[in-house]
Amino acid sequence: VVVSRQLLRLVLLHTAWEMGSGQVRYSVPEESKHGTFVGRLAQDLGLEVAELMSRMFRMVSSGRRDYFEVNLQSGILFVNSRLDREELCGRNPLCAIDLEVIVDKPLKIFHVEVEIQDINDNAPVFPVNEQNLSIAESLTLPGSRFPLEGASDADIGTNSRLTYKLSPSEHFTINVQTNEEQSKSLVLVLKQSLDREETPAHHLLLTATDGGKPELAGTVQLLITVLDVNDNAPSFNQSSYKVRLLENAANGTMVMKVNATDLDEGINKDILYTLRGVTQPHVSATFRIDSNTGEISVNGELDFENTKLHEVRVEATDKGNFPLSGHCNVFVEVLDVNDNAPELIITSHSLPVPEDAPPGTVVALISVSDRDSGDNGKVTCSIPPDLPFRLVSTFKNYHSLVLAEAVDRERVSEYKIVVTARDEGAPSLSASSSILVAISDVNDNAPAFPQPVYTVFVKENNPPGAHLLTVSASDPDLRENAFVSYSVVERSVGEQPLSSYISVHSESGHIYALQPLDYEELQVLQFQVSARDAGLPSLCGNVTVQLFVLDSNDNAPAVSPAGSVRGSPGPELVLLSAGAGHVVGKIQAVDADSGYNAWLRYEVQEPGAAGPFRVGVYSGEISTTRALEEADGPSQRLVILVKDHGEPALSATATVSLSLVESAQAVKWDLRPRGGSEGPLVDMNVSLMITICSVSGLFVLVIVVYVGLRCHPGPEVMCGAGKATVVCASEVGSWSYSQRQSRNLCVGEGTAKNDLMVFSPNFPNCAEKSGTVKEQELAPNSSGQVSFMNLFYSYYVFKYFEMLMWVDMIVFHENIIEIN
Repeated sequence: VVVSRQLLRLVLLHTAWEMGSGQVRYSVPEESKHGTFVGRLAQDLGLEVAELMSRMFRMVSSGRRDYFEVNLQSGILFVNSRLDREELCGRNPLCAIDLEVIVDKPLKIFHVEVEIQDINDNAPVFPVNEQNLSIAESLTLPGSRFPLEGASDADIGTNSRLTYKLSPSEHFTINVQTNEEQSKSLVLVLKQSLDREETPAHHLLLTATDGGKPELAGTVQLLITVLDVNDNAPSFNQSSYKVRLLENAANGTMVMKVNATDLDEGINKDILYTLRGVTQPHVSATFRIDSNTGEISVNGELDFENTKLHEVRVEATDKGNFPLSGHCNVFVEVLDVNDNAPELIITSHSLPVPEDAPPGTVVALISVSDRDSGDNGKVTCSIPPDLPFRLVSTFKNYHSLVLAEAVDRERVSEYKIVVTARDEGAPSLSASSSILVAISDVNDNAPAFPQPVYTVFVKENNPPGAHLLTVSASDPDLRENAFVSYSVVERSVGEQPLSSYISVHSESGHIYALQPLDYEELQVLQFQVSARDAGLPSLCGNVTVQLFVLDSNDNAPAVSPAGSVRGSPGPELVLLSAGAGHVVGKIQAVDADSGYNAWLRYEVQEPGAAGPFRVGVYSGEISTTRALEEADGPSQRLVILVKDHGEPALSATATVSLSLVESAQAVKWDLRPRGGSEGPLVDMNVSLMITICSVSGLFVLVIVVYVGLRCHPGPEVMCGAGKATVVCASEVGSWSYSQRQSRNLCVGEGTAKNDLMVFSPNFPNCAEKSGTVKEQELAPNSSGQVSFMNLFYSYYVFKYFEMLMWVDMIVFHENIIEIN
């Protein structure tokens, strides 16, 4: 009952916790039962009990088994397994178990120290059950002292303070002496002389009682044999000796030499030396003594970490018939050497680390220890430099590995960190442990296209579902953060949505035409393709696609209903008196195509039936080739063939009826002589054709020279994606075709734009392979040549299009004059 009350009082009056460097301290008696209350840990740490599970509350014991546990429902710390203070700490006065409490969201570390209080659970123990003494009768004077081997108690403090009691005796009493080293020596004191004839042997009971409550005791039997003869015992020159010895002393190293003398003579003065342990039975396993010389040497291994001071009892015994003995104590102080490397344990991980984790995020908890003492036991921890991590000392020998700066998984996906613990001994010892810190991906990179603009040329009248080009975007993230899907940024094209013209495959990036494109309705279609990843939140990137519709010769020339200058129905009236070159009418035709496909040519379908008439090749004017005669007949019927310059050429026919009359009164229209009109027009057209051919030839020559200079291999040739790369679809087969000028330019929803369309001076290499877009840009090998050729090329491009504008203006002016 007394023990239970004492335990209850120790539990209830545990040391109040204190916040020194985040430390909470408790105390609990040893041998406490499983489930014994230690403290309200969650409350003392300032944690909410309801959040313990969600914050992944866990407790780590430094290198020991789980003596304590925490109830996550109540936050109470309780005893989990048997606590034996003597097993845990030996005879150390302070016995404590360090605990590390770790919670997440955010990660926090608390240090808890639980002191194990000693209870009186060990009784005093003598090294032997019976001690034998031999004391000579009469020769031994009252007051003589005989050393005894005392008892030992595994407890500490008051529980290990021993008192001795000897059974009643008229001849002997017990006495305890304390020497300089605070070591107690037990001696038997003779109160009065012995008489062997009266009592040859004395049987006594020695009882050792500790200071605990309740008291525990141990006993030993003392058998004292009364001798006579040999009346001088060996004696040492001093009662105790001190010596210091390094713990790494080799086996056989001499500790010291003791010497005892005996005043007797003969065999009674010959001395034999032996060792006796006082309270350390392992002394004989650590030291040995030469029985004849008294030299004490090392017999095993010395370990400062286990025993810092050895007390060795040396007994000198003579060889008399009734041997007498003398005693001395040798105190061997073991000096520490740096023979223990630091121990390094990584007790907690928070891996992997997200790449957007802020600096200061705790990655791992590291504990270090060294069994040595002094500078030999001081440990410093370090990691290699040039890493985005650092070590922070948290408590005693605990360090936290924290993030020092931002990390980027796309640059480094994992770090192998070698943590090195080094003591301050000479020479120093070290230990290392590696930890692999993986960086987890977050969606911090938007999909990116290799170029800002894609340009593609497509012939009109393409089949529905035709593949136009493929766009591709890359995302350096991982898994769903790198899964890219493509879509078209919706907008209106005229009155129709963009999605009615084109579509993009969400996974491959293939762009398809949903309907045939008509150059006469839409010349340029510019839209954006969006690439979006599957991260949360998702990121996207856009690229612009310029789709140029190329004209094909799909429209035949259309002849105007008004086929004469008069514009009235019926045959054209021609005076018989008309001379050569007289214009009698004009065929008016238009072609919905553009460029060469809209350039019309007029000719008589049956030249042999034209008679005295002809038609202007490019003007469509019908004129006389000679003076008319009555033999030509009263009427003529001409079939005019109108053809464009497309491939293949398309044509239309116009039938013109001419009536030859003699009277000028029948002619309702102005008979102005036009004998000289055809010649100048023909001459002007021929001049224009010569000019166009000359400038085009020079233009092609400049391009060939320019390409040759850019493609010429040099010492520093670079290839890469350009800023204004022109991409050609498989329908376009040649450079000359891609340089044709568009008459109408339509971008998105607008109406007809400028008459001319100028392209970037990059030269694409187009390969016909399932509509896949290929591109290549050649880098120059000489900056001077490139600058000159760029200037030369730009000048001739300007002059070329300036010439075309002048041609258009002249033709337009010619048409106005003819209409007038």
